[in-house]
Formats: sequence, C-alpha cells, structure tokens
Amino acid sequence: MTAEPIASRPWRLPGGLPRLAHALLISSRPLSWVNTAYPFAAAYLLAGGGVDWRLVLGTVFFLVPYNLAMYGTNDVFDYASDVLNPRKGGAEGAVLPPPLHRPALWAAWGGCVPFVVALVAGAPPASWAVLAVSLFAVAAYSVPGLRFKERPVLDSATSSTHFVSPAAYGLALAGGEAGPLALAILGAFFLWGMASHAFGAVQDIGPDREAGIGSIATLFGARPTVRLAVLAYLAAGALLLSLAGAATGPARFAAILVLPYAANAGAFWAVTDDGAGATRAGWRRFLWLNYVTGFVVTLLLISVWMHL
Repeated sequence: MTAEPIASRPWRLPGGLPRLAHALLISSRPLSWVNTAYPFAAAYLLAGGGVDWRLVLGTVFFLVPYNLAMYGTNDVFDYASDVLNPRKGGAEGAVLPPPLHRPALWAAWGGCVPFVVALVAGAPPASWAVLAVSLFAVAAYSVPGLRFKERPVLDSATSSTHFVSPAAYGLALAGGEAGPLALAILGAFFLWGMASHAFGAVQDIGPDREAGIGSIATLFGARPTVRLAVLAYLAAGALLLSLAGAATGPARFAAILVLPYAANAGAFWAVTDDGAGATRAGWRRFLWLNYVTGFVVTLLLISVWMHL
C-alpha cells in the first residue's frame, strides 16, 4: 500500500485556521472526549463528591487535555503507520507531519500541568497514586522505550486503563471507599475496555503489520481477536450480573448493556486476516454505540442517585 500524500489529508482546513491548532483538535479525538470525562464525573459524584471546583476542573481536564496527551502522543509516535492507514486523517485521528511533532508534544503535556498541579493540591494522597498511574499509562502506551501498544495483551490492558483510571481517580478524589461493589464495577469496565481495544485493533492489522507494529490483533490474528473481544464483553456482563442483587432500581439491569457491543463484534466472528479491514464498519458502530449506551447509563446513574 502506498501512503496518501500528507497534503491531501482532510485535517488541513481551508480558511486560515492555524495549522497546529487544528491538527491538535483533530488529534485529541473530539468524538471520544466524553469517554474519559464522563467516567470521572460520574464516579466523583456517586462517591460523595459535590458539584464543586474539583468536579469542574477534573471534568475539563479529562475532557480535553487528557485526551490530547493520550491521542496526540500516539499520533506523534505512530506517524510511520498512520500515513499508511486509510482511516487516519479525520475524526479517527490526525496524521501529524514531522514538523508538528515537537510542538504537539509540548502542547499536549504542557496543557496537563496546570490541571494536575491544581487537582493534586489538598487532595487525598490515594488520589495522587491513581492519577500518576493514569498519566503513566497515557505516556507508556506510545512513547519509545515503553511502547506498551506494541506489547500484545498489555496493549489492550493499557488502553483500558486510559478509560477506567479516570473513574478510579474520581472515586479516590472524592474519598470514596473502594469496596467490593466499586471494585467489581471497575473490573467490568476494565474488561469492556480491553474488549473494545482488541476489537478496534483488528481493523489495523494490515497497516500495523506493514509498519512492523505489533498488537493483540497482529499476534492472534483477526478471527481469534474478535472472538476474545466478544468473550470479554460477555465476561463484563457476567460480572455486572453478579451484582444485580446489590443494585437498586433499574440499575440492576446494567449487565445487558454489554450485549449490543458483543453483538457488534460478534458480527465478525468468522473474519479473516485478509478481510480484517471490514471490521471498520463495526468500529464506526461502536463509536456511536457509546453515545447511546452513555445515555442509558446516565438514566441508570440517576436511578442509583435517587436510591442513595
């Protein structure tokens, strides 16, 4: 496969928007901002935190700076494979040309500093450790020397940490208790995250192998990876189902929310490595499915809140 010229990629808008600013916006994956901000805010409130400056600051941090650090760092160090990947250059990630790499990294990580300093000040020490793990996972996934994204299985675990750790941080920041119920919910969320990363990696088998990048999908192949993802989704549902007796109101039905994800991935149960690109359609459905599921989860959380 030959790389499409960078100049033709759609991340360059006409009309005079600063090149770097627009590239950073696309790189931060606006479609996915809510996936990290929402878990933090929900966990913080349910753990006893109020509508205060920490809620606002933490939500803004996990909405934009955190995502820019996570995805921007990835886009810089994945440039070699991104130029070969037809799904890059739009809503699913920027293709950052080399002249933008250094300023992108400075903007991504420099933007995190004031938020981290403010959030750490006066916060419970346990929350410092959770935030440190979260930011380490963000960096370790992509930076040379660590590159967890090229260590099969660890890549999915690290990616899942990116989304579960904001919820764990919200719990710790509010001083909530990490009891069996909270740990089980976080565990189910973690399984969901691993399944989602593994399924998403299948569509990139071709470009990743061409660029010499390893992943859970390049190791196991398309079909086994899809099947592992389906099983992980169902395991997350089973874990949530075990909590049904402790749940209140409609929240006891949360386990069924994994079924659309399992069905979406299961549609590619027999996919081959040569046909791995076809799973991109499933990945696009996954992105929109998150919004539908998020709406339902919001209703369930309101139910839980009313029963507290």
